[in-house]
Amino acid sequence: MAQGSGIEWTEATWNPVTGCTKVSPGCKHCYAERMAVRLQAMGQPNYADGFRLTLQPHMLEVPLRWKRPQTIFVNSMSDLFHDDVSAEYIREVFGVMANAHWHRFQVLTKRASRLAAVAPELSWPPNVWMGVSVESSRYRGRIGSLRSTSAQLKFLSLEPLLGPLPDLDLAGIDWVIVGGESGPGARPMDPTWVTDIRDQCRYARVPFFFKQWGGRNKKKTGRVLEGRVWSQMPGGAGVDSCAL
Repeated sequence: MAQGSGIEWTEATWNPVTGCTKVSPGCKHCYAERMAVRLQAMGQPNYADGFRLTLQPHMLEVPLRWKRPQTIFVNSMSDLFHDDVSAEYIREVFGVMANAHWHRFQVLTKRASRLAAVAPELSWPPNVWMGVSVESSRYRGRIGSLRSTSAQLKFLSLEPLLGPLPDLDLAGIDWVIVGGESGPGARPMDPTWVTDIRDQCRYARVPFFFKQWGGRNKKKTGRVLEGRVWSQMPGGAGVDSCAL
């Protein structure tokens, strides 16, 4: 359902698709999978099938009824570019986002190859931010797929960060989010990986958002990096618009 979000870099979530399947190591401890199981147990009808990929067409028009402008994370409980989501349905989602022009939509995928394949069939309104997840150097090729799209704002979610990412090509990238894994079985994140990415962003003048250190208790570990909270957003959209 569309609802307020505890995710630090957004305000609300909208899930016209629910459920997913794992594609890379970053998926190992998927928070959405754990949440879907809980929602299924609570009897939430959108999760009657648990974490099985399910289109939710009755959710498509929700942002049009949401009159206060918000930043909305699309498919926090799925991946819009999953192979089992048709290009036609993806176009419907993009059509809603274009019509709900008073909102800002953030779309994030690990399926960068599918994104690149479908992207030419999509209209890219300026209120749609498109991002890819990159958890380690093995998956940095996703950045090139993102760069090939006509999205007007492109961002990277380097979360859960599972290894160093030196020498990132940030050309054409408008925003970088970094975060450690949280929850049961969370894998550790080396602070030097984070500071290196931050320094790369500062050099390239790309806004840098540090989401969390993670761990089993992410509230305890917090999100302070070298004495400050980094909440930079593109175009001064966030709370931190200080100089890079």
